[in-house]
Amino acid sequence: MSFAKDERANLCDLLSEVGPDAPTLCGDWTAHDLAAHLWIRETDPVGAPGILAKPLAGLTERRMAEAKSRWSYEELVDRVRKGPARFSVFALPGVDEPANTTEFFVHHEDVRRAGGQPLGPRDLGEDVEEWMWRRLKLLGRAFFRRAKVGVVLERVPATVEPGSDPEIIRAQGGNPIVTVVGKPSELVVFANGRTQVADVKLVGEQEAIDALLDSDLSA
Repeated sequence: MSFAKDERANLCDLLSEVGPDAPTLCGDWTAHDLAAHLWIRETDPVGAPGILAKPLAGLTERRMAEAKSRWSYEELVDRVRKGPARFSVFALPGVDEPANTTEFFVHHEDVRRAGGQPLGPRDLGEDVEEWMWRRLKLLGRAFFRRAKVGVVLERVPATVEPGSDPEIIRAQGGNPIVTVVGKPSELVVFANGRTQVADVKLVGEQEAIDALLDSDLSA
């Protein structure tokens, strides 16, 4: 599947279109900050660990600032577009799809759905939706590990056969339970902390829904 490559290209096109000061859904990050993050993640072995290890986050921020001052915005976007350097683990065969598909998809949506005139969900096709569903099966518990309530993900299929049971993933144990219903791609958006913009339906007691929305699901 080439979706990871397509999303990289489409995200870079959008970053070029909106400009460096455009807002994103990544807190107070601008498009310029997001481009720096993507470059650091794939290419800077010194700065990248802080993306996952919070004690090193300050180093990552400094490396991002250095990247922004070293290259112009368009140069940085172009570096992201070209992909990781040859020495990067992301350049190894077979790494791009599992490592970058959701990364570039979610960050693409971070730009698309931000600002005063946000864009809505896209029709990604069944192949992509199926890939996203498999990813949720694999990583659902990791995505929702900090959820304050039990979480069930329910897939909205393209066609529903009469009498068929819904496809579900039990992403987090516990009671009460909130069922998050939507297309796999929108469930991925929700699971990565973009809960206010994901096109999903939340089913459960209001108190439990509020607790889920108050959980830290950010990637």
